[in-house]
Amino acid sequence: MIQRRLIPSYIFLSIVSFISVFPLFWMVTAATNNTVDVARGKIWFGDQAAVNLSNLLAGQDLWGALGNSFFYAGVQTIVAIFVCSLAGYGFELYHDKYKDKLFSVLLLAMMVPAVATMIPLFKMMAKCGFLNTVWAFMLPTISTPFLIMMFRQNSRNFPVDVIEAARIDGLSEFKIFFQMYMPIQRSTYAAAAVITFMNSWNAYMWPRVVMTDNRAQTMPMLIANLAAGYTVDYGMLMMGVLFCTVPTIIIFFILQKQFAEGITGAVK
Repeated sequence: MIQRRLIPSYIFLSIVSFISVFPLFWMVTAATNNTVDVARGKIWFGDQAAVNLSNLLAGQDLWGALGNSFFYAGVQTIVAIFVCSLAGYGFELYHDKYKDKLFSVLLLAMMVPAVATMIPLFKMMAKCGFLNTVWAFMLPTISTPFLIMMFRQNSRNFPVDVIEAARIDGLSEFKIFFQMYMPIQRSTYAAAAVITFMNSWNAYMWPRVVMTDNRAQTMPMLIANLAAGYTVDYGMLMMGVLFCTVPTIIIFFILQKQFAEGITGAVK
């Protein structure tokens, strides 16, 4: 039986949960209604889901955009967490008098607005011939100060005695990293993968700049195209938003336990 003193807390949490979930519920219901019903504020399921999906497939390259987003975000996630984990491992477990100074400079990079570097980066990608490729999408964010800092902080819980024992046994540094560090830090990798995948999947400004070919467009770019017309089909728009949202929700729910452990710095 719930204690009376906890009833206000449960009521408050229920209200906050409803407010948090309602936009997602409205997105799903809007994808099943036509433009008129969405504009009127209808918040229940309709019978236009098949029509909205058909219009979306007829007007946009949905599967191509989904494939591009999965490919770009997948490659970005794999490469970024490997590079950032290697950097975080080195910053924490190798000792050098200039290490902390270098890390401070790295953290200062977080204060530089992305817009300030967009034009130089675009010129660099254009000269290298990387426009409309995964390299243009991936290289500017292949290493982020936040992920390096997260791996470095979680590396502080790594048992250093195990590394010293492995070195005495003749294990190379790369084998220590791949065979010992990575398995122990799997929760941190899961958290970094969720963060990187979501950021890559939802990226819009930079892909919009370097992906000039419609065949290279991602899901956020497709959604922007749907909302850019003089007359917007809100049912079709919300169907596109639904397709854009579901993959990140699935990935988060699959890795939510490891994500929580990685954020809190848990090492088993």
